[in-house]
Amino acid sequence: MHLSLFLRFGVIALILCLLKTSVDQGQQLVPGRSQTVSHSFRTLLQTQKPKNLKIEADRLSNQGVDQYESGQFQKALEIYKKALVIYQEIGDKENISNTLNSLGAVSRELGQYPQALKFYQQALTISRKVDVGKVPDTEEQNNTGLILNNIGLVYQSMGQYSQALEYYQQSLSLMQKIEDKLGVGTAFNSIGGVYYERGQYSLALKFFQQALVNVQKAKDPIEEANNLNKIGQVYSQVGQYSQALKFYRQALEISKKNNDKLGEGTILNNIGFVYNVMKKYSQARDYYQQALAVFKKTDAQPNIGTTLNNIGFVYQQLGQYSQAVESIEQALTILQQVGDRAVVGRTLDSMGSAYKGMGQYSQALVSYQQALAVSREIGDRTAQRITLGNIGDLLAQQNKPQLAIIFYKQSVNVTEAIRAQLRSLPREQQQSYTTTVADIYRRLADLLLQQDRVLEAQQVLDLLKIQELDDYLHDVRGNEKTSKGVESPSPEQSINQGLKVIADKQIQISRQLGELQKIPPTNRKPDQIAKIVELDAQLITEFNQFIDSPEVNAWLGQLSPKAAQQIIPLENLNSLRDNLQRLNQNAVLLYPLILENRLELVLTTPNTPPIHRSVPIKKEELNRAIADFRSALENSESNATIPAQKLYEWLIKPIEKDLANADAKTIIYAPDGALRYIPLAALYDGKQWLAQRFRTNNITALSLTEIDTKPLPQIKVLAGATTQRYIVQLESTLLPFKALEYAGAEVQNLATMMPGTKTLLDNEFNRQAMISYLNVYTIIHMATHAFFVNGKPEDSFILMGDGGLVTLPDIQKLSLPNVDLVVLSACETAVSDQIGKGEEILGFGYQVQRTGARAAIASLWSVSDGGTQALMNAFYAFLSQGKMNKAEALRQAQVAMITGDYSGVTENKDRGILKSTRQNLPAKVANRLSHPYYWAPFILIGNGL
Repeated sequence: MHLSLFLRFGVIALILCLLKTSVDQGQQLVPGRSQTVSHSFRTLLQTQKPKNLKIEADRLSNQGVDQYESGQFQKALEIYKKALVIYQEIGDKENISNTLNSLGAVSRELGQYPQALKFYQQALTISRKVDVGKVPDTEEQNNTGLILNNIGLVYQSMGQYSQALEYYQQSLSLMQKIEDKLGVGTAFNSIGGVYYERGQYSLALKFFQQALVNVQKAKDPIEEANNLNKIGQVYSQVGQYSQALKFYRQALEISKKNNDKLGEGTILNNIGFVYNVMKKYSQARDYYQQALAVFKKTDAQPNIGTTLNNIGFVYQQLGQYSQAVESIEQALTILQQVGDRAVVGRTLDSMGSAYKGMGQYSQALVSYQQALAVSREIGDRTAQRITLGNIGDLLAQQNKPQLAIIFYKQSVNVTEAIRAQLRSLPREQQQSYTTTVADIYRRLADLLLQQDRVLEAQQVLDLLKIQELDDYLHDVRGNEKTSKGVESPSPEQSINQGLKVIADKQIQISRQLGELQKIPPTNRKPDQIAKIVELDAQLITEFNQFIDSPEVNAWLGQLSPKAAQQIIPLENLNSLRDNLQRLNQNAVLLYPLILENRLELVLTTPNTPPIHRSVPIKKEELNRAIADFRSALENSESNATIPAQKLYEWLIKPIEKDLANADAKTIIYAPDGALRYIPLAALYDGKQWLAQRFRTNNITALSLTEIDTKPLPQIKVLAGATTQRYIVQLESTLLPFKALEYAGAEVQNLATMMPGTKTLLDNEFNRQAMISYLNVYTIIHMATHAFFVNGKPEDSFILMGDGGLVTLPDIQKLSLPNVDLVVLSACETAVSDQIGKGEEILGFGYQVQRTGARAAIASLWSVSDGGTQALMNAFYAFLSQGKMNKAEALRQAQVAMITGDYSGVTENKDRGILKSTRQNLPAKVANRLSHPYYWAPFILIGNGL
């Protein structure tokens, strides 16, 4: 994975510029801080008059701003401390507060978040005291609002988004109260930034646009350009590159007109980023080089360094590796002097990737080890996870699979530990172009399967589903099942203990190196140069000696494919077996994994270790077959058996004997990639559809699904229907939704078959009414339209009967502990109009389960209104008998549609409704109900009991 820097024109620089002439505020430093001031400086304080001291403090403060803007954060920190001592000496409370605010900003840039919070909180306390007795529109209250915003920025940097939003809202309220348009714009910008980092781009865009309106009213062109830049970033993230370039160019024009070099360079860099993502590397290089030229004029050292890193990446993509290394080395020299260890670590990672591309593996490993030491030193776990994955890649390329597995596992386990702390993984300023986090899981599973370490692979496949879900929704939480990550056999544990000892030593070495590297190369003394060389060598020497040692080789020998199977911890396997046995459904768990040149099938049964079957099939061929099958499924006049049988040969045939040996009746299915777009039930063995042989229910991931929780004893249904035509506006697009002619009858029939059902039709079926009834009923049935937006889950929605919308974020906020099943009997619920990796299917199922509901039923394609009525009525007819679970009721309904035989329904009344339903359908529908277009679109996600 390569990291390339994505610059953002932030709020803090703006705030410091605003305060430059009035100088920055402060309060009492932490106890003992003033003791660090030199003796000569104290003599100055004692001999100078207050007026002269004020002049000196103002001079220092302005000098601090200059250092900050040029990226010399450590120097800025020392200068601000001196200014603060003087302001304390003369009792200038407003500037004490201002200087503490500036110290907070510098500490945040240095990644010292707890210290930044202390400074900001001290500044806030004094600023509020200064505010007392002031009229509501004074500059002091404006400063209080800015400090509140800055505190929010620190919490945002720490990934604590709820706290960040709380402070941003306080800032917004204060700025609105004093009618400070620029301050209001800043607060809106900050709120938008939180949603941007959480991947909720629609909400981010909304707040950035509100910010733009306010800064335009404030007639602040610099901040207007900043806003346009942020809007461009949103469009860039969602892949609307032409729109992104449009806003970037507007921002660029304003920045140039107002001689805002920092803003101009940042926007040029972001334009380069867009071309980079579009793989137009020559254009990307040109814009990065323009950005570099502008940054050099401002002497903005951090920005110069990050842009050089980006240029290095472009050279890598163009295959010009020597130029890449040269550019990244220049970046590294600058960033080491700036002292931002986080960026230094990530740039070292980039250096490793450049060397890896050249095939210079030993140099790549040196750079990766240096990067890892830095990220561990400062606690940057996101960077740790990426570098660990890169080391895994490097070792895999060197044909050292057991060692590669160890580092891949460390990467995965760091990710899971972060998720366990109820934090979203922060979006990097250094964006990854070549891979995603999920790819590390995928490569680990691949290597484990190659080594026939199937149980460990099954664990990784489960965590892979969760990571892909998080890549889509950006807010997936960990739990006690996921927080442990992937288990390691005892030889791996011994190796990890040795690596931990080395890592602790590397952290100490890294700290020493960091201090020495702040000294410009031209100013380094011979002994300092020698020490840097010595420390660099120490970082890698002990690591190499350890991994090449006889004891490590002996441990690796115990991890050979046959030996490893004997030493895998059994805790996870026993838990899996117990889960399946408690179901008492003759259930098996099927995990497919799509790789470039093969399909891997991992099957877990109640009584045997996980079974592994490999199918040689290229990914492109498999995806083409999936697309052909979907096309056949969506056309009721097609012959779907041919593509259905082809996929059966790849997905089921290789494990047929294993299914028979397990006496399997239920397949719990965790599909991978494009397989999520097709129903397993619609595969064809040459004689029967799979639905005629097996119950199937999909899961997002076993770790997120309580598959053996029994349903509530009494079935009570809340059923709503939308029968009218509506047009919904989604941003600039109008989405027409046709009237559902059969939805009303579907709900009325349901109520007849399920006594006690509460029905809501059209205007009665609204958001407020639904929410008020939710936890009174065990099944929530919605016969309505829904729309899932590909790549933008926050815009996905369910259409209510009164024309209102319930979005996916709305579903997140619900609590449904008393609900067994949510049925979305709609036109298109689980999938958008583009085939990708199917995360949207996982997303809906996960969000429903996150509310506490046990399962969901949703559709894979735009369904037939009349056919849906027939299937859903049959489903409830079987479920109402009280003799079968949800998965079996759905299967029986599908079989009845295939055969036209409803004899399994025991109630004469219900059989009459089902036959009447078929008879009232148009002949072209009624005569084709056996086609999977009508019976196969709905999948059960979650607990099938």
